[in-house]
Amino acid sequence: MIASIKHNSRNYKIDLARPLDISIPLKGGDKNVNAWYLGLPKIEPHEQDGFVGKVSEGAPVNFNDVWFNPHSHVTHTECLGHISEEFNSVNKKLKKFFFFAEVITVAPEQQANDFVISEKQIKYALGNKKRQAIVIRTLPNLGDKKSRHYSDTNPPYLTEAAAKYLVKKGVEHLLIDLPSVDKERDGGELLAHKAFWNKSGKPRQKATITEFIYVPNKVEDGTYFLNLQVAPFENDASPSRPVLYKIETK
Repeated sequence: MIASIKHNSRNYKIDLARPLDISIPLKGGDKNVNAWYLGLPKIEPHEQDGFVGKVSEGAPVNFNDVWFNPHSHVTHTECLGHISEEFNSVNKKLKKFFFFAEVITVAPEQQANDFVISEKQIKYALGNKKRQAIVIRTLPNLGDKKSRHYSDTNPPYLTEAAAKYLVKKGVEHLLIDLPSVDKERDGGELLAHKAFWNKSGKPRQKATITEFIYVPNKVEDGTYFLNLQVAPFENDASPSRPVLYKIETK
């Protein structure tokens, strides 16, 4: 299923039958990814007045209750509402879902007691490319990223300067395989979030940050088209399913 796309006066072809899903699904239980000091997500049969929503226990249907926090338990996309006093919904802010994207791989560098993704690294990886979206894969890229418990581990993060550079480059959608673009314990400074959304100036209302992705090693660095879909939650963040499409060369 080949689709032809015209972007910035250039023509591209992608195969819609070959999607590259870079989301982490919600499973429930201790094998699920976790962060921000929350308990385990739950997917359990609903119980009420003797009814148990499970076919194997006599119910006509499976009828599960789901408890989770999008910031802690699943690939999610967030908007300015994550850090604004006024309510902003990602379901209202994200109105386009298809973007020209660049996948880059970065080995976070040590800075004091932390590991960070620096402006210099982003500059080197992007070069003179201008993209609507950037997908950052960090090294080492192990499969346990899909089930790791990050609380109290001080994961790598993006420096404020790196976030400002992405804004300068015109990147509107930032995707990363970490629980946050900011330091786990930063006293609420949220420097990268604020820089990317330009909180101190004219806020970037349409910009989004997607965290907790997982980019398999088979996905090479380079240019793709990105389909970024979110569940229709009226909330600052929502579970999302970013999917990449490789640009066909033949």
